[in-house]
Amino acid sequence: MNRRAFVRTLAAAKVRKVGELHPGTGSEERLAALREAGYVEGQNLVVERRHADGHIERLPALAVELIGLKPDVILATGVNAIRAAKNATKIIPIVMAFAEDPVGTGLVASLARPGGNVTGVTLVAAGTMAAKRVEVFKEAMPRARRIALLSWRGMEAAQVKEAEQAARALKIETILVEVRNGDYEGAFSALAAERADALFVLSNSLLNRDRKRIIALAARHRLPAFYEWRESAEDGGLLAYGAKIRDLNLRVVAFVDKILKGAKPADLPVEQPTSFELVINLKTAKALGLTIPPALLQRADQVIE
Repeated sequence: MNRRAFVRTLAAAKVRKVGELHPGTGSEERLAALREAGYVEGQNLVVERRHADGHIERLPALAVELIGLKPDVILATGVNAIRAAKNATKIIPIVMAFAEDPVGTGLVASLARPGGNVTGVTLVAAGTMAAKRVEVFKEAMPRARRIALLSWRGMEAAQVKEAEQAARALKIETILVEVRNGDYEGAFSALAAERADALFVLSNSLLNRDRKRIIALAARHRLPAFYEWRESAEDGGLLAYGAKIRDLNLRVVAFVDKILKGAKPADLPVEQPTSFELVINLKTAKALGLTIPPALLQRADQVIE
């Protein structure tokens, strides 16, 4: 099909409306995935964005505002946004992105049979990836005895619980430090006072958005830091272990596409990530004077030198 015919086809296609409810500032990667699926904003797609910019208490009102615009589907990121959307509508389909433990938090009835108007992609249930990252941390720094958990205030409860349980089993003490209203300087001042051996950054869209600030502060405080997404290690974090974010975004968009084509959320089983990657930044390790065990380096999917 030549370009002119393609444009005519788009013009003839029904314009669909997607509402995006996000605790931070949205996901450009996910919008890029929508384009890959054939949905072009300004042509056959309208995206209504409602972003809380880190103020999660705003999400319920933003959800109600979004419902009033009558989108065909709502794309909600994280437990707080998904819950706000679900409380605002029982009719409009909701595709969840990166929800922790959607069954335990009451977002869906089960992964296989979600029921209701919510389905989508979850992170590994009940924050289990947080526990796995603690185990990887122990391999990377076997002598460490005290780690700080960096959290955005009011979020990641399941991750905190899992990380603390895993750390106790490995005889590691944990200190929870919360970022309040984006005050990273204050959070790192608290971290410095606690004299932690390392920093464990919990998985959160807001912390991921601000990862470069966190990486710079960790470097300034000479604090080894562990993350979930590979981008954090590529940007200078010591180690990242988690699912492939591009794959997850493509799966989220696949749910949106199916629903826009007539599928019912209740009939679409919730999906979990199936592939994970370990990325180690040796340049950062050397700057911190750390030696990463050879066995862990051999298991890494990518080693940055």
